[in-house]
Amino acid sequence: MADTRTRQIKQLLSEINRAGVRNRRVLTAISTVPREAFVRETSLADAWANRALPIEEGQTISQPLIVGLMSQALELEGNERILEIGTGSGYQAAILAELGAEVVTIERYPRLAERARERLEELGYSNVEVVVGDGTLGWPERAPYHGIIVTAAAPHLPRPFEEQLSQVPGSRIVIPIGRADEQELMIYERTKDGLREMSLGPVRFVPLIGQEGWQE
Repeated sequence: MADTRTRQIKQLLSEINRAGVRNRRVLTAISTVPREAFVRETSLADAWANRALPIEEGQTISQPLIVGLMSQALELEGNERILEIGTGSGYQAAILAELGAEVVTIERYPRLAERARERLEELGYSNVEVVVGDGTLGWPERAPYHGIIVTAAAPHLPRPFEEQLSQVPGSRIVIPIGRADEQELMIYERTKDGLREMSLGPVRFVPLIGQEGWQE
């Protein structure tokens, strides 16, 4: 069983590396975080497959390739405070916890938040704080953030994210922007002249629901 798991992890790392995840710290984080701890029992056989999987409340645990590309796009060094919007299973938060010093993650579904909090505590991620709220408003209590990562699609960049992003050049927001059924994965990087926009290409995420996102 252990040999099978090791082989699956190696295969996944090779696949996402070829697809563009080149950062060694990100690849190490993906190999370290036990993805099987974040999926449903019925999905255990696919825990290390490069695909999104269903979780509770009609949400998903993202495809490892997308998790890797979004995490890599933040260009973290390990001493940053990071805000995640959309905790879901807690998997992305665990990856971020491996990469940064401190993670605040917001979930709108209390049941998902509680389960994610339990998983993360069981796995020893004491540098993650899970909160319940409207993620489109960010979490100003702990701002500013060196990196903000959004795991649901918004029609536009919510103003609170820009306001809560650190003024230090190089700070970044990674977020899917576009229609509810199709988006571009965008990077907004802080520069001395404002925010610089870059696209990582087309993606498809569940809608970001809230005051500054899509209406339920």
